[in-house]
Parts: sequence; structure tokens; C-alpha cells
Amino acid sequence: MFKRSFRSQDPGRLNSTKVRAYPPPAPAPAPSAIVTLTVGRDGRLFAAHEEVLRQSPFFEAACRGNNFEKQSKRISLPDEEPEVFSAVLEYLYKGDYYPRLLHNKQRNSWELEDQARTPHTSPNPETGGGRADNPSEATIYLSSLDMAILRDTVVYCAADRYGLEELKRLALRKQGLQSGIDVGTIIRSAQYAYAHTPDSDSRLRAHYLALIIRCRKTFKRSGTMQAEMEAGGSKLFFDLFVAMCNHLDDVIDVSNARTPKTV
Repeated sequence: MFKRSFRSQDPGRLNSTKVRAYPPPAPAPAPSAIVTLTVGRDGRLFAAHEEVLRQSPFFEAACRGNNFEKQSKRISLPDEEPEVFSAVLEYLYKGDYYPRLLHNKQRNSWELEDQARTPHTSPNPETGGGRADNPSEATIYLSSLDMAILRDTVVYCAADRYGLEELKRLALRKQGLQSGIDVGTIIRSAQYAYAHTPDSDSRLRAHYLALIIRCRKTFKRSGTMQAEMEAGGSKLFFDLFVAMCNHLDDVIDVSNARTPKTV
């Protein structure tokens, strides 16, 4: 029986099976440059990829601007709070910031990471005017103001500065899931929102107005609310007055519609 070895050393066979020449693979894209950012009064250092930072119109302009140190790739943000910038940077890399927004499939609802339940945002009159058990988790201390402000409010305002509309929507949604915040923190955070958002952006401001109106029984007997209103100095309270009037008009209109008219 004739057998042929596939290991034949036939020169013709070797020539016919020569390795074909393929073009060399395209070179891998160069890694994005690392930018060093100096943040805050104490000059805390952060490092980030330039292409990640350029998702923000603010940093896109900063990387092209005359003040950008092109050789050393450095950007200085002396007026920014390091903890706030850390949240923004986390969002640029991961699309979210701690605590993350999670979808509860069993209840078909959204909740914050590490939060057992997600009641609607409101002060709790049964706990001394709405004092949270651990308010530090929901707030961030701003050294420039020497006070604690709701984290999501500060992130929203930072997102507005950096031109990150999706981050603004995310922060507003997260704030709607906070609960048990004390009255003083809510008022301070509302005033911060008014001071750090333009008049053309009413979303965060409207959130606070609706919250105060909804929880008016708590706020009207709050000494903090009284002191802040007497001190004045914020557009918040005039907007609150207008919103309360509109709310009252709506209630009256509904009541009139249900009451039969008499001649």
C-alpha cells in the first residue's frame, strides 16, 4: 500500500508553502498624555488623561489655551474644592460618582449605592426638624465657606462650570433620592445653588422651592428658616414667595372648580 508522508522534504513542496508576506500591523495609537492638575488652596495634585479631561468643554478650552503649560501638561484650579473635583473626575472616567445610582430590579426603582431604602427627599418632622442620622454622607464640607453643603448640589454647580450637562442631570436625580436632611443644611444648600447657578438655569433652584413648599409645616416652625428669612440677602426667598403664591392659586382654582357656583 502506497503511503505518502506529509513531512516530505520535496523542494517543490517547500517552495509552494512559503510564508506569505503581509503588511506590518498598524502602530497602536499613542497613549493619551497625562495632565497634572493642582486643585484648591493647598495645591492638591491630581493626574488625568488629557483625552478624558477633554470631554469637558471647560478643559477642552483649557488644554488649548495660552495658560496651559504644554510641556509639563499642568492646569491650576486654585478656587476648586479637591473633593468636588474628585467627584467630577470620577464621573469623567466612570460615568458616575460615589455613591453610584443603581437600579433596583425588584422594585423597578432607582436608589443610591449603600442606601437600604430610598424615601422621597424631605425633612422629617418626627426627628427634630429632619436631622439625618449621618448627614456627613450626603454633604461635603467646603473649606472656602466653612460650611457643609449637600454633595449633589455642589457637584451640580461644578458640572455647570465645566459644561457637563449629563453630570448635572445625574446630580439632580441623585439629590431627589436623599432623605432626612436637616433644615439648616437644606437652606444653606439652596442659597449655595442660587449663588452658583445662572438665572437661566432653574432646575436645581426649582427643586429646592418645591421641597420647601412640600415640607412647609416643618420649615414654618424652624428657627433657622426664620433667621435666614429675616437676614434676607438672597433671591431664594422672593422666588419662594412667588412659588407659594402660585401654589396657593392652584389650590384655589381646584377648589373653585369643585364648588358649584350660585347665582
